[in-house]
Amino acid sequence: MTLSRIIESAKEVLDIEAKSILRLKENIGEEFDRAIDILYNCKGRVIVTGMGKSGLIGKKIAATMSSTGTPAYFLHPAESTHGDSGVITRNDVIIAISNSGETQELMNLLPLIKRFGCPMIGMTGNVNSTLGKTSEVVLDISVEREADTLGKAPTASTTATLAMGDALAVCLMEKKGFTKEDFLMFHPSGKLGKGLTYKVRDLMISGDKMPIVSENDSFGSVIKTISEYKLGMAMVLGSDRQLLGVLTDGDIRRTVIKYPDTSNLNIKEVMTVNPKRITDDAYAASALNLMEKYSITALAVVDEHNSPIGVIHVHDLLRAGVA
Repeated sequence: MTLSRIIESAKEVLDIEAKSILRLKENIGEEFDRAIDILYNCKGRVIVTGMGKSGLIGKKIAATMSSTGTPAYFLHPAESTHGDSGVITRNDVIIAISNSGETQELMNLLPLIKRFGCPMIGMTGNVNSTLGKTSEVVLDISVEREADTLGKAPTASTTATLAMGDALAVCLMEKKGFTKEDFLMFHPSGKLGKGLTYKVRDLMISGDKMPIVSENDSFGSVIKTISEYKLGMAMVLGSDRQLLGVLTDGDIRRTVIKYPDTSNLNIKEVMTVNPKRITDDAYAASALNLMEKYSITALAVVDEHNSPIGVIHVHDLLRAGVA
């Protein structure tokens, strides 16, 4: 198999799987809306079940729901008939996954689900299957073809199932009004958690460590202040102590290029007006987002009167493990 054929084959696989996801959009309608309502009104947990590759995808769907505010648990259908079905309660909702809709291990679990009276959402590639006909809501995850050369291996179908599961989780998350604070509760570690654990006030530089200058200061004196505080910027205040602008290392370079003689320059002439700023109660992750978006390394922190109360630098975020 030549290199060119490998590349061509890989692109074909991605095309097939991408089309399988886009095709799902045609299946989003009243049934999907009913599924969201059932999940939203669930008083217990969402029990996700599926065999083989469908089971692996089911585990991921359950994990995504659990991390976004919907308690979920994966139940292996083969193990369920050997005692594990005890996890199911009458308050639960079942999401049963089977591409064929006839998976035997899943069929063995159906009588128990019906006996408990649990609402069941079926995800299947055959809506006329046993699973499709016995589900309160059936979500069509059928694909035109699998992505492998034999057309047999679960590839496009598992991709479509995963995408449908993500759609359920995200829509449910939105309907529940899941917030950043809620997200933090389930992700206390790692960058995601740290970005929401820390507020700007926890990491900012304040007090006499802030590089503050006046709008009437000379260009030369402000350069000295920036060099002394080593933050790559100084905040420029007006007579009312409100933030008028900032002078950054970049501003200095541009000024030196533009003006051969800077001895008589006033800071107001060369500062960046209306600079990006943030409040101290914002999340550190929000500060990082602003810095990345505008390619800056430091932000002025202001109060409700637009008066500087601190500076947060990307190095502070790095040290805290946010960046």
